[in-house]
Amino acid sequence: MKIRQFAEDALTIYLGDEIDEAVNRQIVALRHHIEAQSFEGVVEVILSYTSLIIHFEVFSVDLEKLKAALEKIDIDALVQEPFQYRVIEIPVCYGGEYGPDIGHFEASGLSEEDVVRLHADTEYLVYMLGFMPGFPFLGGLDERLHKDRLETPRVSIPAGSVGIGGRQTGMYPFESPGGWHLLGRTPVPLFDADRNPAILYGAGDRIVYRSIGEDEYKDIEKRVAQGDYEVNSEVRNK
Repeated sequence: MKIRQFAEDALTIYLGDEIDEAVNRQIVALRHHIEAQSFEGVVEVILSYTSLIIHFEVFSVDLEKLKAALEKIDIDALVQEPFQYRVIEIPVCYGGEYGPDIGHFEASGLSEEDVVRLHADTEYLVYMLGFMPGFPFLGGLDERLHKDRLETPRVSIPAGSVGIGGRQTGMYPFESPGGWHLLGRTPVPLFDADRNPAILYGAGDRIVYRSIGEDEYKDIEKRVAQGDYEVNSEVRNK
């Protein structure tokens, strides 16, 4: 565990140098521990693939005391403690206007049905949220679906789009530019400021995509608008 300071109001803790599930477990465990300690002046803990950033109030933190407390943390012991995570099911309508790039895998010998079969019904680990509020970078994608990002990114991608970029899959919570291959779309709002929680998942949780048809997509869309829809989720212990 390496602690570095690159800003007057933040410390960065490094726990690895590559995308790895074991490193993610350490980072998530460390975040929970830091938040549970309620260190005076610490205002936010932000996770990335291999590190976390601790933001603090400059004038209310004894920096040397905080560093000393962090250096005493036994990360190996932390990851041995039981922890809870959520498995969130996200319904996705694949192909057609919802997933215009699903045919990009034909060159690899995969039909649209193959892509859906390989992509859906798999537990993906949420490594981090980034790019925009609620955008999950997910690990666990089948190697046969790995595909470099588009050479020319789109100017506008519909909210709820599910795509693949490199070795990862993820979802766009808002309409935005983007360069991932679009496989489908979910009618579920991925970020909703009026919902508690606003974002349905966080680092360390799992996401499972469930394939649905267009009729079910439109039905869920209506139920969401009426406030009559909740995603399926399950809390698990490990």
